[in-house]
Amino acid sequence: MTASQAAPTYDVFAIKYATNPNRTRGHNFIKDADPLAPLTMDFFSWVIIGDGKAFVVDTGMAPEKAARHGHQFIASPVETLKKLGVDPASVDTVIMTHLHYDHTGHTEHFPNAKFLLQAEEMAHVTGPYMETPFFRHAYEVDELQKFVGYLHGGRLKLHGRDHTVADGISVHWVGGHTAGQEVVRVRTKRGWVVLASDALHYEEELTRGVPFAIVFSIADMIKSHERIRELADSDDHVVAAHDPKVLDLYPAASPELAGLAVKVDEAPNRRM
Repeated sequence: MTASQAAPTYDVFAIKYATNPNRTRGHNFIKDADPLAPLTMDFFSWVIIGDGKAFVVDTGMAPEKAARHGHQFIASPVETLKKLGVDPASVDTVIMTHLHYDHTGHTEHFPNAKFLLQAEEMAHVTGPYMETPFFRHAYEVDELQKFVGYLHGGRLKLHGRDHTVADGISVHWVGGHTAGQEVVRVRTKRGWVVLASDALHYEEELTRGVPFAIVFSIADMIKSHERIRELADSDDHVVAAHDPKVLDLYPAASPELAGLAVKVDEAPNRRM
């Protein structure tokens, strides 16, 4: 393979847009040994940049949804994308790892994008499980209605459990947190990185083998850890979705974006 034919690698950024310092371990983990101990939850979306394109992974949370659910909105992920040099109007692919309200905001800012989603997730959010408050409480009806509109407008691709997005980017069903929860595998200069999304809210779920408290199937959630490890080059190549450690482990995208965006295609700093 010549240099011009080399497989593309990507820069990958985690974008923090909200936080909740009032969470406890009991909120986050089932039957935790210290349920009253505080454990902040941060909120991230992601962008994959390379080979002349930008691929957005989830679109964050609308400020009014953050306020309603008791989260502190920090900065629009759309504005942070712009500071990373990504024009939202130029994005033609947005990967949706699932449809919980903290992943589905701001979609109107991507007017030229096609959205990719597990078919099982769409069936779940429009099916009989939504009759049960426990299963529907992390979904917002107006956000789901947008995706029904995108489907009928030809802007939503419902794909199977394993789907290739581009050379070096693929998505894989793991279930657990939601019926259609997926993870994103990305080829980077340090190897295969997995954006675990809400398959792992905190990295200790993987290291300790424990389930998160908001769950559709505990069996699938625990089994997903094995699949994530198959897809990533190592545990250090796995990025959790809500862990405040992400900001400490990875370098800031720029001095201007310190505390808002980090570069997760770089190796994590475990010497902090």
